[in-house]
Amino acid sequence: MIIKSPFLQSLRDVIRVKRYSLQTEKSYLYWAKHFIMFNDKRHPKDMGAAEINRFLTHLAVNRGVSAATQNQALCALVFMYKNIFEQQFDGLIFSYAKRPKNIPSVLSPNQVATIIHNLRMPYQLIVSILYGSGLRLNEVLRLRVKDIDFSNQTIFIFRGKGQKDRLTLLPKELNEIITNQINHVEILHKQDLLDGFGLTSVPASLHRKYKAAMKDFAWQYLFPSSTRCKHPIDEYICRHHLHPSTLTRHLRQAVVKAKINKKVSAHTFRHSFATALLLNGTDIRTVQTLLGHSDLRTTEIYTHVIGERHAGTVSPFDNISHKLQT
Repeated sequence: MIIKSPFLQSLRDVIRVKRYSLQTEKSYLYWAKHFIMFNDKRHPKDMGAAEINRFLTHLAVNRGVSAATQNQALCALVFMYKNIFEQQFDGLIFSYAKRPKNIPSVLSPNQVATIIHNLRMPYQLIVSILYGSGLRLNEVLRLRVKDIDFSNQTIFIFRGKGQKDRLTLLPKELNEIITNQINHVEILHKQDLLDGFGLTSVPASLHRKYKAAMKDFAWQYLFPSSTRCKHPIDEYICRHHLHPSTLTRHLRQAVVKAKINKKVSAHTFRHSFATALLLNGTDIRTVQTLLGHSDLRTTEIYTHVIGERHAGTVSPFDNISHKLQT
């Protein structure tokens, strides 16, 4: 994002000093800009709780945004006033919106297999890891060659959600196809080096710390983009990972082809991973660790999916159905 406003540039600087992700940076700048535009381009220092309340009301009533989007906008504005103006607001009528507690949609093993069969590489492997290891989509796309450990059959997730590292399962059945993918990455990387490039994209702090080491093969993404790009912060030419939208597009086509009448996203395979483990008798604490959940209550949602609390309960209709047949 090209920033022309000195104020938005100062906000960006604060976000980067605090080491927030690039995705969070884009989100906060987006809401700060729209807040200013909504209030007739007035400077935020001349506005306060009344303008914030009016803006959030507009989002909820006129635009009908989801609870998650409303919370995101509120977080951005609270961050802006707290860190730029050192100002807290007690007069906000808005608190963080309560998000609905939905039971996650899951797929049966046969449905997962059908979808994977309808995908081509590398998307077939990405979905296989989503289901086989329980990763989030961004965690899969950010995997590097060095994160795959065939000797221990584990995958290392660096700075997952909540900035937490963890290990999870590497399915043995994926060893060969992952090895083939690594060989593909190596060929691409060697060509980059021959062309005078070879750097992978990393957070700014890592690039300044390791510099030329970023050309090492081990640091390359397991699912690299087909083209090189300019790093959004340090502006060196590098190769980033695949964009999430590419997987989403191919997944949508595979689901249609599989004739599955469910809402299926990349996250559905993570839900299906957790549910399958619990159905196979895996301890819920182990599932919590593999998923990287801080709170066990987050993992417990999957017990609702498998009907754990309803085990042995018979519907009263089943007790009268035989009488309806006479």
